[in-house]
Amino acid sequence: MGNQVILISNEDMKKVMNHYATSKITRNAPGVIFAAKISDTAITAYKSGKVLFQGAGADREAARWGPLTAAKKTTTTSKGDKLPANFAELSVVGSDETGTGDFFGPVTVAACYVRADQIELVRELGVKDSKQLTDDLMRKIAPDLQATLIHSVLTLGNVKYNEIQEQGNSQGKIKALLHNQALKHVLRKMNGEKPDYILIDQFAERGVYYNYLKLEPEIIRENVLLSTKAEGLHLSVAAASIIARVAFLEEMDRLSTFAGVTLPKGAGPRVDEVAARILLKSGAESLKNMTKWHFANARKAQQIANKKRM
Repeated sequence: MGNQVILISNEDMKKVMNHYATSKITRNAPGVIFAAKISDTAITAYKSGKVLFQGAGADREAARWGPLTAAKKTTTTSKGDKLPANFAELSVVGSDETGTGDFFGPVTVAACYVRADQIELVRELGVKDSKQLTDDLMRKIAPDLQATLIHSVLTLGNVKYNEIQEQGNSQGKIKALLHNQALKHVLRKMNGEKPDYILIDQFAERGVYYNYLKLEPEIIRENVLLSTKAEGLHLSVAAASIIARVAFLEEMDRLSTFAGVTLPKGAGPRVDEVAARILLKSGAESLKNMTKWHFANARKAQQIANKKRM
């Protein structure tokens, strides 16, 4: 199926809508102001001024209205499996995680399915490499993504995280288990529809990843690719990254309310200071229940607290 996008003026947008008025259809998707379907082409117009043409006649219909918008090329230097040349335009389930480098807060993993015919819509919703987005913007984007796309998001809270980690499980294994679980959930929600590929934001070599999962009763293997910087390789991973990040932020909000202080992200000196204050105020058990206890920050916070007690 062909796909073409043009960017037009408000005046030309009115001409497009008038031209296809007799073939108008209803599309209740975010950002869509008009949609039509002719014999061989679907036409979708967006608030931004972009018009998407999909189908065998996409080139012909797009050429009626103006020059095609070239797809933006990114220079993402990634490592991992070799991807097909047209990978960014395929139907893909992507998965990503966040929170693994933060002393406070959970680990969250999300998986998200973006069909080829949803790619332009996902772009319109503001999705791009999540590292280029602020937390506030991701909070605004996430609800529309969750309403539009088949997805699954898992939040592993600190109490359970510490319990699993203390049983001898590495963070890498914890992440692998969560990715596999999120992918299973999405594939089940797809009711038999099969993606072209599954792309996991790579945190371990393929052999290591599957070794982590060797005792799992169901392991997702078919058409699975692993690559670093995957959020820049397909919008499904970028969308999953946003959904996972917002789930992390929401849990951080809850923990901050519980602690009575805004919990800092990351694992730097500011984190140590805030952790020491919580330790002095509420005790070690309370601090443990909102942190990844095996991080060096726990020891540093204890040292700071001891100095303050002197």
